[in-house]
Amino acid sequence: MDPELPADLVIRRAEPSDVDAIAEAHRDSIRSIGPAFYPPDAVDAWQQGLAGNVYLKAMEGGEVFFIGTGRVDGREVVLGFASDYAIEGATHGTSVYVRGIAARRGLGSSLLRRAESHAAANGATIIGIEASLAGVDFYKRNGYVEVGRGETRLMSGHPIACVFMTKQLEGSCRGS
Repeated sequence: MDPELPADLVIRRAEPSDVDAIAEAHRDSIRSIGPAFYPPDAVDAWQQGLAGNVYLKAMEGGEVFFIGTGRVDGREVVLGFASDYAIEGATHGTSVYVRGIAARRGLGSSLLRRAESHAAANGATIIGIEASLAGVDFYKRNGYVEVGRGETRLMSGHPIACVFMTKQLEGSCRGS
């Protein structure tokens, strides 16, 4: 385990019973980290509709989530999550969100490695992401390269700036 991670941290594959806690961690991440990169209206729009049913539907559609849990104020909470989902062929997608209290402690990188390993085990050779501005440096530190900039639409329909990034997974050849 990475030395900066909490001693009681557990990283595991999420189950349907975890979806409300995933939503709570996602909203916390947006509220605590997002304001340094986006205006208040974008942060508010980003959180809209993020409820457990969103993650349950994603799971039912084949998306796999990994969560990191630990104790905060005496109760076990989801501190962050990462996901893996097939986009097309050997290209998969991922996203990583951690609570503000867990940021910059190695949890996001640990979760990302789990999602990447899952993707590779399921035939992925490339991971493509639409990184929020808040995540760009994180993804770069984890081997992703910028391939373009643009906007993505949130569930609320609100557009936000993003950076398109990719990573060639280890063991895969360029052009495959």
